[in-house]
Amino acid sequence: MARTPSTMLPLGTSAPNFSLPNIDGQTVSLSSFDEAKGTVFMFICNHCPFVKHVQEGLVSLYEDYSDKGISFVGISSNDVENYPDDSPEKMVAEAAQAGYEFPYLYDEDQSVAKAYKAACTPDFYLFDAEKKLVYRGQIDSSRPSTDIPVTAEDMRKAIDQLLANQPPLENQTPSLGCNIKWIAGNEPDYF
Repeated sequence: MARTPSTMLPLGTSAPNFSLPNIDGQTVSLSSFDEAKGTVFMFICNHCPFVKHVQEGLVSLYEDYSDKGISFVGISSNDVENYPDDSPEKMVAEAAQAGYEFPYLYDEDQSVAKAYKAACTPDFYLFDAEKKLVYRGQIDSSRPSTDIPVTAEDMRKAIDQLLANQPPLENQTPSLGCNIKWIAGNEPDYF
């Protein structure tokens, strides 16, 4: 397993706009989250062992915070020609199997991943109601090769800080996972 860290986009960055297809056929854009107190963006995919490792944690986070005004969205940006397990059709099955109730969007041209400077799966971002970045990094310190349980501790702390109108956490640890599978010739310049 390749281990790629997240880029740690600067705090305070405004969420880049986007418009992407959801697995249900609807289009979802940044403005879809205008009523949220905060939004968790998760760059994930179907086949990554790091994503598989935290799936239950993602579902638990959604269940615990979606009724508190926090929105969640998963985005898959992988090259599906070379990684067919990440195709939109298989995203539908993966969402059903994993219990994802949040939108799971397909970023076919990888422009959204580039706009957010996403580097790995999973890569997490928390934006406040004004769509300013208040957290980026790991969900918690668990990894597939450790015995550390998935608790989503880091993300929970960040969301709790946001809901309590407290400043962002000072210590934020990069996420670590498989690199986004870039389309040949489409690799970003931020590595």
